[in-house]
Amino acid sequence: MSKELTNKILITLAFVFAYRILAYVPVPGVNIDVIKEFFDSNSSNALGLFNMFSGNAAERLSIISLGIMPYITASIVMELLAATFPALGKMKKERDGMVKYMQIIRYATIGITIVQAIGVSVGLQSMTGRTGEAAIMIDMSTFIAVATASMLAGTMLLMWIGEQITQRGIGNGISLIIFAGIVSGIPSAIGGTVNLVNTGELNFLVVIGILVVILATVGTIIYVEMGERRIPISYSRKVVMQNQDKRIMNYIPIKVNLSGVIPPIFASAILMFPSTIMQASTNPYILAINDFLNPNGYMFNVLTFLFVIFFSYFYASIVFNAKDISENLKKQGGFIPGVRPGASTANFLNEVASRLTFTGAIYLGLISTLPWVLVKMMGVPFYFGGTAVLIVVQVALDTMRKIEAQMYMNKYQTLSAVGL
Repeated sequence: MSKELTNKILITLAFVFAYRILAYVPVPGVNIDVIKEFFDSNSSNALGLFNMFSGNAAERLSIISLGIMPYITASIVMELLAATFPALGKMKKERDGMVKYMQIIRYATIGITIVQAIGVSVGLQSMTGRTGEAAIMIDMSTFIAVATASMLAGTMLLMWIGEQITQRGIGNGISLIIFAGIVSGIPSAIGGTVNLVNTGELNFLVVIGILVVILATVGTIIYVEMGERRIPISYSRKVVMQNQDKRIMNYIPIKVNLSGVIPPIFASAILMFPSTIMQASTNPYILAINDFLNPNGYMFNVLTFLFVIFFSYFYASIVFNAKDISENLKKQGGFIPGVRPGASTANFLNEVASRLTFTGAIYLGLISTLPWVLVKMMGVPFYFGGTAVLIVVQVALDTMRKIEAQMYMNKYQTLSAVGL
């Protein structure tokens, strides 16, 4: 391993460590014990999902308790706007325009963070613990100002850490922050499982069954995430002669899972949000709806499966632009054998992407629901749901690819330096 790669890995680990330290810095003026009691009682709804993605920073109400989600929300909104408005999409493709595009995302992140921080601060006003202790220990107006400033500073610092990891470290910084937040709960989950086995509350054979489910899920994710359809491309002789010293890709890779991890996240958030809001109501009709959308019920998982399929098609149509690919291919003098350049190529690529999206959507739906159903049938809580496993494996694969690419680049630089 080269010195440059070692330094990048050490820089990445240092920034991740700084992120975990920030997760233990609470917002001034809050009673942490009351907040933790609240999140312990809401671990199975949207708050539990949010707390998991924040690396348990939310239950401590740390300065980074909002996590990187405001930045991700702003990025997704901008992606949707870029796909809707051609002028914004064109700005994103240009080098100078991309700088403005990222600046807009940062400003949008600030706005979303301020709104969410104020909402969280106001929501804590009426929160009390089991013994009647208040969640806020200082004046309310002062707390709102202090909490908003603290959370805004924490989110901006987290966004900066993510960008620094991307530029100076290894892998995508934002993805690694989410990865570290989820993985940080593994030691406590293992410790809790060992305690249950030692006290006899959990059968050892059940633990073996859970491990089998986890390994099978991880293996399936790795197999599908590395799968792609390679569409062959031919270039004219003139183009090949002009690029003798350059490598020309002779295929278009289309992944089986085009939409990534976005569909499970959207589906989980949409289905868990109503139950989180309605749980405080005493209306019998609202309670009936809340029971219907109970995350522990099978109907919730059926709806999750359907929503994941819908968002898979929706998001894949945004991230995969067959028209742009066909136009770029035509400009480069390339074509798909047996397919006319232009509109026919775009239609062919759309047809292939549609078939792959169907397979990827079914795969995402099963990953999001099947592990949860199997473990619930065993009667044991499953810390890593399908969405969390999917995020962890995808980020790990992406980071490994970038480390491997860096190692190959160092080898080529060494060979060129010695004249080989």
